[in-house]
Amino acid sequence: MKVFVTALTPILLTIAPAAAQDHSAHTQTSPTQTTPAEDAVPHAGHDMQMPSESSSPAAAGDGPASAADLYFDPIVMARAREQLRIENGEVITHAVIVDRLEATSSDGVEGYAWDVQAWYGGDINRLWWKSEGEGAFDGDVEHAELQFLYSRAVTPYFNLQGGVRQTSRPAGDRTDLVLGIQGLAPYWFEVDGDVFVSNEGELTARAQAEYDLRLTQRLILQPRGEVSLSAQDIPEFAIGSGVTNVLVGARLRYEITRSFAPYVGVEWSGAVGDTRNFIQSNGDDPNTTRVVLGVRALF
Repeated sequence: MKVFVTALTPILLTIAPAAAQDHSAHTQTSPTQTTPAEDAVPHAGHDMQMPSESSSPAAAGDGPASAADLYFDPIVMARAREQLRIENGEVITHAVIVDRLEATSSDGVEGYAWDVQAWYGGDINRLWWKSEGEGAFDGDVEHAELQFLYSRAVTPYFNLQGGVRQTSRPAGDRTDLVLGIQGLAPYWFEVDGDVFVSNEGELTARAQAEYDLRLTQRLILQPRGEVSLSAQDIPEFAIGSGVTNVLVGARLRYEITRSFAPYVGVEWSGAVGDTRNFIQSNGDDPNTTRVVLGVRALF
């Protein structure tokens, strides 16, 4: 054992100074070695720039309004947009609505009545033409009116209308300014209300509503009601102030096509208040019940 230790002693004395020298080299800070403070900062010592505001992504809406503008010539895009506007934006159309064209029978008196409307224009602005009236086959026209109106959509379901009306009766004629509203009320009631101011300063009004009750796909029952009012007495037309007349009726039509439908129905009309008194003083019946037979058509 002594011989083994004696042999290793020179070798150990030779290795120890070298190991001490190598350990001291690791404890010294080299010129290129970073300090602990530098190690705490990521990428310290590197020449890098932080992103600036100028390099941020473009905000929404900074690009073209349409992606197609990036690929097609502006002239081509303008032509395509104009064609789209014509076909889908400002379409000019028209319609003729024969709401009622009928023969009537009341107490043995045969007569006729009509209610026709037509319009021309787009979705927002239209020109309307309206005509309605009634008479007896063996006599004169009892009442006829013609309206020319400008109509503007104020909601998706209602149009505000204004214009003039010419009314003709055996007792005389009237020219009125008209302001009204027409449209589709909740639960699919078609409504129409108008206020009239005549060239004689008379103020009158009228409101009507109707509803299509589909019994089958082709058989439709249409109840209809109308109320007329006046702000003053108009003796020459046997009209009193207040509510002047109430009309209710129903028509049952069969749609041979959606644009043509014959119908039958019954209608009751009664004068109210002072108007009733005017009619009775003239020896006439203030109430009328009549059976109607007619057609409804759309063009």
